[in-house]
Amino acid sequence: MKFVTAIIKPFKLDEVREALSAMGVSGLTVTEVKGFGRQKGHTELYRGAEYVVDFLPKIKLEIGIQDDQLDRAIEAISKAAGTGKIGDGKIFVFDLEQVVRIRTGESGPEAL
Repeated sequence: MKFVTAIIKPFKLDEVREALSAMGVSGLTVTEVKGFGRQKGHTELYRGAEYVVDFLPKIKLEIGIQDDQLDRAIEAISKAAGTGKIGDGKIFVFDLEQVVRIRTGESGPEAL
């Protein structure tokens, strides 16, 4: 099993969710986060004053998946979240040792 964390632009969330649902991913967790990478933030104008926004709003997706779904999930996220511009995000993949469904007590792949 794998644990996939993806950081994407907020307006791409629905497209990514639809792409993952289409490939059979049954659930995901979404968190609103802020961060910066190569973008280094940007400058905005508010009431005539210019100020720097260091941390940009992003969406963090967390998905537990089977090993055989990994490549398709990465491809689905990349295609749906990509704009071709700086700040599209990143995908991180970790090994997932164990999963337990609290309601039923199921564990392992059946709990996904």
